[in-house]
Amino acid sequence: MPLAVYILGLAIFAQGTSELVLAGLLPELAADLGVSVPDAGLLISAFAVGMLVGAPVLAVVTLRWPRRTALLTFLAVFVLAHAASALTSNYGMLLAGRVVAAFVYAGFWAVAGSTVVGLVPENVRGRAMSVLAGGLTVATVLGLSLGTVIGQQLGWRATFWTVAAMSALAGIGVLTTVPGGRPAAGTARVAAELRAMINPRLWLAYGTTALTTGALLASFSYLSAMLVDTTGLEPAWVPAVLALYGAGSLLGITIGGRNADARPFPLLYAGVAGLVLTSVALALTASVPPLVIPLVFLLGAFGFATNPALTTRVFALAQGAPTLAAALSVSSFNLGITVGPWLSGLFISAGLGYPSVAWTGAAIGLAALGSVALAATLHRRGSALSEPVRSPV
Repeated sequence: MPLAVYILGLAIFAQGTSELVLAGLLPELAADLGVSVPDAGLLISAFAVGMLVGAPVLAVVTLRWPRRTALLTFLAVFVLAHAASALTSNYGMLLAGRVVAAFVYAGFWAVAGSTVVGLVPENVRGRAMSVLAGGLTVATVLGLSLGTVIGQQLGWRATFWTVAAMSALAGIGVLTTVPGGRPAAGTARVAAELRAMINPRLWLAYGTTALTTGALLASFSYLSAMLVDTTGLEPAWVPAVLALYGAGSLLGITIGGRNADARPFPLLYAGVAGLVLTSVALALTASVPPLVIPLVFLLGAFGFATNPALTTRVFALAQGAPTLAAALSVSSFNLGITVGPWLSGLFISAGLGYPSVAWTGAAIGLAALGSVALAATLHRRGSALSEPVRSPV
């Protein structure tokens, strides 16, 4: 695996820490800025919206740029946005800084994905993408907890400065390891990439990505609250259980990366089915701590095992549009991140309790499983049509 792949994974770790860490710093932010906790929570929503829009927009804008130039530009803007956010005491400025940071972070994801795919042979793309996405998984395990501790001890601004410093260091790594030069001729024209995107199976793959991610996030977004309110754990134990979720995520994405290239559909079937069954078990045993804790580990493992296959499937279907395909893949993940928790929130607001979020995740997961089955059927038909006709002689 080229060193550049690991450097790009490190850059995702630095930026992904910023994406996740505000969930642990909302009380400190609200108190320092003089706003309510729900208003501080809008900073998380603003980041998700920025990512949803930023990936396709920046993928098109920078399509003719050398990939190293685009990656370094995104990192530079990301660092500046965090520095400005750390220096401001104005809520509106901080909100704008979050949107800008998410916007370029999404662009980085898109270009990094197409860069990684271009750096490795086709038969190890899944493993390479698991290294890239593994940066976010490690951010879930380490970045979230360490960033929260730094923010609680030194103030939330210290966390922002730490993220800026890590991103700047990642930029040095990108500068020294990612090849420069112009993009390949096949990726230099917007029209060519747009034509390659006209593929119903590709959009079905995006739908599978959004549904699978939504199924996971429907449960995970309210997991902390469920552990305290329904399971009855002391709040001090919640970080340890979330770390177990992160460990499961790391195991899942490692297994997924090793199997995504050779067996994408069996991996998707197993991962999504496991996610559905785990969600159902969580809903049924939410008040039983000895059962809930291992289920949290399985939720992370099954939820993240599908990521490499979801991503490599997109690249396989849009080989003529690697940058735009990666961009819309990022948007698909963020669509699931946005819609899944929103649906769960509706059921909580209706008074159905926290176990309802796991039922929501299971229902979305069943829809994802249906999309996998449809995609597998279309894939078999396409493979059969592409086989050469043998002469009976």
